[in-house]
This record gives sequence, structure tokens and C-alpha cells, in this order.
Amino acid sequence: VAGSTGAILDRSLMALNNLCTRALVDVRCIAGIPEHRERVLVSDFIEETTVSAAIEAKAREIDLIVPDVELGLSMEVDRQILAGAVANLLQNAFKFTRTGGRVSLKSFSSDDRVLIEIEDECGGLPAGEAEDLFRSFEQRSGDRSGLGLGLGISRRGVVANGGKLYVRNLPGKGCVFTVELPNPAIAKSPTSNP
Repeated sequence: VAGSTGAILDRSLMALNNLCTRALVDVRCIAGIPEHRERVLVSDFIEETTVSAAIEAKAREIDLIVPDVELGLSMEVDRQILAGAVANLLQNAFKFTRTGGRVSLKSFSSDDRVLIEIEDECGGLPAGEAEDLFRSFEQRSGDRSGLGLGLGISRRGVVANGGKLYVRNLPGKGCVFTVELPNPAIAKSPTSNP
């Protein structure tokens, strides 16, 4: 199991898991299958996400940095769809970060939003519109091992959860993909007239 045959099997199982996760999210979003939203602690979600992501990070010899999550922070989401969307973002981060590099998975609240950020060390985005990355079959690097569907699927999964997904370029370093979701704990108080 620890030899070359085990390594091939390990890579094949990871690829199969990635494909199934991506396909499930995409099919549920396109088919309009009703979301099963539930209140989820962000700390639990990040912990679950980290367990599977750590395996791929280790296989690619990349450091996965996951800071502590704000206590009690929650979100109301379809856990399966959001998990697939974030898994796609992490897979891309691992794919385009050089061996020995770092990928971080951060989460925090800002105003009435919950933010989940995946920062990689891909070297920065190539020239062109960052929004083009979210189009189906769009590939901007020399690595053509995927189909160019992951970012589009991730965006559909985030939007299905009432959120937004966008990217920020860090020229010469990498990029940050941000998942922005409503924070159900922040209730807007009605304004009262004196």
C-alpha cells in the first residue's frame, strides 16, 4: 500500500472523489433540486472541510493553513452544496500552488456576512478579466488536467446558498477566492420613529 501502486490508487481515489463532489453540486444546482438549508457552525464546517483537504495538501506537498474560527459564528446553508463548492476552490488552489507552497482557508464575519477565503500561491492571475475564470471550460494555465468547470460549479453552489463568489488577484503571489454568505445571526433591527 505504501509503494507506487498505493500512490496510484490514492491519486485515483482523490480524483474520483473530486469528480463526484463536483458533479453532485453541479447536478443539484442545475436541476433546481431544493436546497436543504440548516444552521451550521462555521467552525464545524471548516473542520470537516479541513479533514479531506489536508489529505490532498499532503499528497501535493503543500502546507494547508487554517486559522481558528470565531466561536459561535454560524451560517444557514445547504451543507452538501457549499462543501462541494469550497472543495472545488481548494482543489484549484492545490493544483496551481507550487510544491512546498501554502494554501490558507480562513473564515470570519464582517458586518452581516460570513466570509470564507481560500488564498493560494499560484503566482497571480494571468492578464485578462478575472470574471472569465468562472465561465465553463475556461482554463488560463498550462495545466489542462481538468475541464475548466470547477470555478463555475463553485459559483453556482455559492449562489444557490444566497451568497457571492469572487476572486482578488495578488500579482506575483497568488489569488484569494472569497465566498460571501449571509450571517443569520445578524438580524436587522427595525427603525423606530421617536
